[in-house]
Amino acid sequence: MSSRPRYILPVLLALVPVPGLSQTESLEDESIARLQQYLRIDTTNPPGNESRAVEFFGRLLEAEGIPYETAESAPGRGNLWARLEGSDEPALVLLNHTDVVPADESHWSVDPLAAEIRNGVLYGRGALDMKTTGMLQFQAFVALHRAGRPLRRDVVFVATADEEAGGFFGAGWLVDNRPEIFDNVGFLLNEGGNGSRDGDSVVFGVEVTQKVPLWLRLVASGEPSHGSTPRVTSSVSRLLAALSKIDAYEFEPRIIPAVATYFRALAETESEPKRGQFLNLDQSVRDPAFLRQLQLESPFLHALTRNTCAVTRLEGSNKINVVPPEAAAEIDCRLLPDQDQEEFVAQLKSIIGDSQVAIETMMSFTPAVSSTDTELYRAIETVCQEHFPTARVIPMVSTGFTDSHFFRDLGIVSYGFDPTIIPTDIESTIHGNDERVPVESVRQGVRRFLEILELFVY
Repeated sequence: MSSRPRYILPVLLALVPVPGLSQTESLEDESIARLQQYLRIDTTNPPGNESRAVEFFGRLLEAEGIPYETAESAPGRGNLWARLEGSDEPALVLLNHTDVVPADESHWSVDPLAAEIRNGVLYGRGALDMKTTGMLQFQAFVALHRAGRPLRRDVVFVATADEEAGGFFGAGWLVDNRPEIFDNVGFLLNEGGNGSRDGDSVVFGVEVTQKVPLWLRLVASGEPSHGSTPRVTSSVSRLLAALSKIDAYEFEPRIIPAVATYFRALAETESEPKRGQFLNLDQSVRDPAFLRQLQLESPFLHALTRNTCAVTRLEGSNKINVVPPEAAAEIDCRLLPDQDQEEFVAQLKSIIGDSQVAIETMMSFTPAVSSTDTELYRAIETVCQEHFPTARVIPMVSTGFTDSHFFRDLGIVSYGFDPTIIPTDIESTIHGNDERVPVESVRQGVRRFLEILELFVY
């Protein structure tokens, strides 16, 4: 590492008047205010309407004098990108998606789009997935521009549509239709990992790979009939039998290297017997009692030990007194990264054992793992451990999918990470009711994100 001064950017921001900010307003204050504005923009997917978010970011970029470009992959499905030019080292992309999943207001204690702060906590759909991370990225990007120091690599802010439905109108569309955005890009920061606090213990997880989504549609066929005269078998009875077999099936546990590494790191703060179980995970997963207890305590950790399938949608007749000729279900399967997808579908067909139940692939991705032996990963470690000397920075496997897979396929080192620390009891509100983030966590996250970028781009 060079002898250049470190963490100059926060000092500059504290001492130098910043365009758009009053003398009494800090970058952290601005970040909270802008995040509230962002959370109030309805980008629920479906239908998306992400062009609303593009307009929001566009206005802010224009006020800063930062050029940007936009493109709609379909009406209302907007994407935006802006570049700070630096030297010729491989560029860094700050990637975020602007869409959010639906929220049922009747199950929330606040309006999901009001961005209300209660007792120091900011509520809103997207507060964790992933408008807060997107705003941290944006504020860091703007701060680099305001500081005016030469960069040794380009930094590109990219806000995309449609991640919650697969990214095909967003990141995937940009890769196919605007590939020049990613020329000479070597690194990417996205969602997927953050700081987690459980009591006094702080752990920072950096997502380096993820289970592979395989979304399947099961279609069962049978003779239609009147509901008053049911037949021995029908499309519905065949479908129910197939789903019952899948639901009851225990996929064999199998520990891949990245998962073993993650559990070994977690073992450091566990007491016995869990410490020994985590350290010897290959042996532990042979014990059904261990797996059952792990699933009860942490469905996330349990899901890392095997392939999984969850039934999420059912379709039958559109009339109560008609037994339909076809009944269908959609299942969300998540595969370990080294699983052959064709072999897995063949396994499901064998489990179902009914030729009248067809399996169609709706969506699937390819697996990839990003190396931790990089300057960017070391910058993350340095900043996190300077603020929290006893904290651990752990490469992790995500059970969910993000848009990072599009870029790992291009050979771009992609990490899911922002340094916001989220209490474990709040983490579970992702995609749930009363999704929220502590305001102070956001304020500290902005500062730490800037420090990470400074180490990497100056």
